[in-house]
Amino acid sequence: MWHPVKPAQEIEPGTYVRVELDEYDVLVFNLEGEFFALEDRCTHDDAELDGGDVVDGCIKCPRHGACFDIKTGDAKSAPAYEATDRFECRINEQAIVEVDID
Repeated sequence: MWHPVKPAQEIEPGTYVRVELDEYDVLVFNLEGEFFALEDRCTHDDAELDGGDVVDGCIKCPRHGACFDIKTGDAKSAPAYEATDRFECRINEQAIVEVDID
């Protein structure tokens, strides 16, 4: 099911926003005009990724430093070894970013 997040122009390139969609806390990223969504959860200890730095296409967990690929959700560094959940994104006809939560 597609959920509206906010107008695409309100999420600047290189930044992200945190939203609650159904039972998920989701981070929606703008990487050079492409939008991606990950669950706001570090698989190392279930900490929030919100507040982490975006560096080279990854978000770094602010708690222990694990990095996750924003496009795939894959864990890229210890202490996390499992991917975080990834969700599909699209821009609708009104230029609103939407995230598909299944």
